[in-house]
Amino acid sequence: MRKMSVSLAALLAVGFSAPAFAQDDDRAGTIQVKVLGTAVLPDGEIGEVEVDTFGLPAGSQAKATDEFIPSFAVEYYVNNNISIETIAGVARHDVEGLGALAGVELVDDLRLVPATVTAKAHLDVAPGIKPYVGAGLAYFMYFAEDEGSGIAQLGVNDADLSNEFGFALQAGVDFALGDSGYGLTIDAKRYFITTDASFRVDGTEIIRTEHNLDPWTLSAGVYVTF
Repeated sequence: MRKMSVSLAALLAVGFSAPAFAQDDDRAGTIQVKVLGTAVLPDGEIGEVEVDTFGLPAGSQAKATDEFIPSFAVEYYVNNNISIETIAGVARHDVEGLGALAGVELVDDLRLVPATVTAKAHLDVAPGIKPYVGAGLAYFMYFAEDEGSGIAQLGVNDADLSNEFGFALQAGVDFALGDSGYGLTIDAKRYFITTDASFRVDGTEIIRTEHNLDPWTLSAGVYVTF
């Protein structure tokens, strides 16, 4: 978290030190609403086995599936070069075994809400082109997860993923479509976050693993400014 604070301070410093780029483009107090298509690409693995009375075979690994979802963002400009953005969407994933667990479905049809708030620093590099970088906090909330068909055959009848805080780094660019208030946007985020996956048989926990999720989200879409 200390690294995130240093990064965020640096981004804000960049934004406040560059007002000369945006004197002719007063965004202070405006709001942008974005509608996006987003690829959610988990890049994680089992980081630690915390409970194992079942006896996982050596070389066991797991990975959540990639998904493509609609998402939404609302962004408020504090001044020409600094904004605050919140992102919303619901992703659906399965968790599949790798290595010694290859072919075993571990978690079925979980839903993830990656609630995220970032602070962004913007620069005007050319008329209508505004790249940015950002950083912020995220809270991953999981619900509706079920034990996968593969692990259910081993007697597991309950699966649960823990809700967790993490942080995100962000970069992208907005392209204004003239003075219409509309524009195009592309965005990339890298999250740094973990979750504990717990598997139970009739209420007794037999496996608990910590997963380093660290997903990428890649988005493109349109925005309107109010």
